[in-house]
Amino acid sequence: MYCAAVLTVSDRSFRGERPDEGGPLVAEILKNAGYEVVRTAIVPDEQAQIEEKLRQIADSGEVQLLVTTGGTGFAPRDVTPEATLAVCDRLTPGIPEAMRYASMQVTSRAMLSRAQAGIRKGTLIINLPGSPKAAKENLEAVLPALSHGLEMLSGRPADCAKLTG
Repeated sequence: MYCAAVLTVSDRSFRGERPDEGGPLVAEILKNAGYEVVRTAIVPDEQAQIEEKLRQIADSGEVQLLVTTGGTGFAPRDVTPEATLAVCDRLTPGIPEAMRYASMQVTSRAMLSRAQAGIRKGTLIINLPGSPKAAKENLEAVLPALSHGLEMLSGRPADCAKLTG
């Protein structure tokens, strides 16, 4: 079992003006997929604060997967992708490509997502949209392959020839 954290990026949820619906939904999906969600947090759309929280969670060594929700669009305050790029050691472009491809089957607006994914130390960081519906669709598109990636990231032998969903 892998441990995960969910970070919601939202000014309004951070200020308590709107309930966080995306974070709890993402956590539930991860739990149902066999992940132990050990941390959740909410930060405002401030790049420095997002970067700080990403570093804090990833560097703690307690999670192998860190999923963000929110801040991936075109709005001026949508800076989650920039924060993610700033803290990652290596990028994993196939993950956001797969999410956008899957979402394009639902809506052409999926091409507007600026979501990123990458690795910081032993933690895989993935950006999801802020919309609960879009977050669910994006996460479910890549979830079947994540355990294999996390196994490889851990340094344990992984059967790369085995076909998975």
